[in-house]
Amino acid sequence: MVQTVQIAHMPPDLVLHVGLYRDLTNAGFLRDQLLAGNAEFEYAFIDASMIVSTKHVLAATFRTLNDYLNERLKSRNVHSEIVFALSPNNNIGEAFRRFGISETTKNLLVIKVATSPAVTLESVTSHLNEHIKGTQVVFDDASFNSLSDIGRIKKVYKLTSPTSGKVNGVANRVQGAGERHLDFLESQILGSIALRGAT
Repeated sequence: MVQTVQIAHMPPDLVLHVGLYRDLTNAGFLRDQLLAGNAEFEYAFIDASMIVSTKHVLAATFRTLNDYLNERLKSRNVHSEIVFALSPNNNIGEAFRRFGISETTKNLLVIKVATSPAVTLESVTSHLNEHIKGTQVVFDDASFNSLSDIGRIKKVYKLTSPTSGKVNGVANRVQGAGERHLDFLESQILGSIALRGAT
C-alpha cells in the first residue's frame, strides 16, 4: 500500500514514495536507526497524528523539494528537511520533537524522495514491509481524519477555530461543521508553512 506521489511542477523523476501506518509497535527501533545515521533508514519519519490532511504534508514537501533543487536545505538532507518544513518556526530541534518520530509514536507517515534511480516503489515497499511493525492504511484525508490529534496540532500551530459558518470568507453549505472546521485549520496551516518558507 506504499503509494507513489508526483508533486506538480517538479521534475517527473523526483517522486515521493509514501506509506502511512497506524498502531506502530517499533517506533524506538526506527528512531534509533535515524539517530544513528543509518543510510538504509533515510526517510522522513513523521508523527502522523500531527498531520491534518494530505495537502498539509504535500505543501511542506513541495517547499522542501524547491529548496532541494535550489540547494537551499537548512538540515542534513531532503528527508529531514520535510520534517523541518512542517514546523511553524525556524527551530530545527523543536520541529523534530513536534513532528518527527519519537519512541511513543503510534501513527507514522513515511516519505522517501526518489533522489536516485535506485529508489523505486518496489525497493521502498520491500524495505518498509521488512522493518515497520504497524498496520498500513491508505495515504488519504480519510485516514488522517482518524489519526490526527487536532488539539495538539492547534496548539503547535497556535490556531484559532472558525467563528462563523464561513471558510476563508465563503459560506459552505455542502460540508458539515466538522469538515468546515478542518478546512479552516488546514488553510491556516498552509498559510503558516508558506509564510515561513518565504523568509
